[in-house]
Amino acid sequence: MTAYVLSGVSLPDGATTDLHVADGHLVDEAPSGAERVDCSGLLALPGLVDVHTHLREPGREDAETVASGARAAARGGFTAVLAMANTQPVTDTAEKAEHIHDLGLAAGVVDVQVIGAITKGLRGEELAELGLMHRSRAGVTMFSDDGMCVQDASLMRKALEWVRPFDGVIAQHSQEATLAGPGACCHEGELSGRLGLGGWPPVAESVIIARDVMLAEATGSRLHVCHITTAEGVEVVRWAKARGINVTAEVTPHHLLLGTEELVDYDTVYKVNPPLRTSEHIEALRAALADGTIDAVATDHAPHAPQDKDHAFVDARPGMLGLEQALSVVIETMVKPGRLDWAGVADRMSHTPARIARLAGHGRPLAVGEPANLVLVDPERMGTVDRDASASLSRNNPYHGRLLPDPVVATYLRGRETYRRA
Repeated sequence: MTAYVLSGVSLPDGATTDLHVADGHLVDEAPSGAERVDCSGLLALPGLVDVHTHLREPGREDAETVASGARAAARGGFTAVLAMANTQPVTDTAEKAEHIHDLGLAAGVVDVQVIGAITKGLRGEELAELGLMHRSRAGVTMFSDDGMCVQDASLMRKALEWVRPFDGVIAQHSQEATLAGPGACCHEGELSGRLGLGGWPPVAESVIIARDVMLAEATGSRLHVCHITTAEGVEVVRWAKARGINVTAEVTPHHLLLGTEELVDYDTVYKVNPPLRTSEHIEALRAALADGTIDAVATDHAPHAPQDKDHAFVDARPGMLGLEQALSVVIETMVKPGRLDWAGVADRMSHTPARIARLAGHGRPLAVGEPANLVLVDPERMGTVDRDASASLSRNNPYHGRLLPDPVVATYLRGRETYRRA
């Protein structure tokens, strides 16, 4: 459909209206004869934006491709995703960034924005081609060594200084290696001791966040904290914002819903880095997302092939699928308990992530003249998650078998339908 009317749809502010779409934009009135789509009982949200997605291509196309990950994103209501740099080879040059950019254009289902590596090969020793990646066709503005933490404070400072002239942002995986080393795979506490798993203490996260917000203040640059998981980390971010430091933070759906109790059977689906935390940390994350200390929900969608998960817990690769159930989990943990209204969901899952990533055309209000990037949601629909129904090539879905909201009815990218529930 190039021109149509979404009739009787609700908006995040509670109003009910008709949305007219023509030539990829919201317009005053669609042309005569445009199809009318009955949207009674449905809610329209601006297309969701994920600033933390692993698409695995190039190098691990057995786990995911840009095309398959884009389809999963559209099924989850996303119109834009940012692809992390820990591919094989690492996205650390302009040419590699342009390759991912072109794969995203070819997929054509969501806008795929490239995240470049901070350091060459993610080794934490030498800065990658930050300026060249930004000036490339990929237009990279966010950089991250996600999966690895930039341990060297001097190098982190240099990265922040390099991106400041073009308003770039450094996104840090906060994990102090001497406190949470390679064997750390479980929240440090009674359970890690009982299960005999390496402990990942909360201070290993908060100490890096504390260091980095001070570096961001010293350089006047933008810092983004990836997948925050601890009450202590939240308090550091809250302090930094009160001080006027330019820092943003994200939380994943799985850290909002799932806790350490999932690990008692050593099920490697629940191995993730940073690890699942205890109830007091989960509560702190939900409260911080509600009050805006945490700015955005980001999936950390991390597909893995079976051979990467079918190991003893300590040897399995960390990571979970996240794109298709992200909105489901936010509804379950934040909307149903009254901690976020729909305007809050639109802010945390669309407006703010688009602003962090500087994505023009995304995270925009549903208003005349804006690009028709939107998702239609059935707020009441529930469903049992089936990992085998996923558009992803991988099946490491932590929500398999759970009854959760099943909200996404259709997704539109610049007015073109990219997903519709059968």
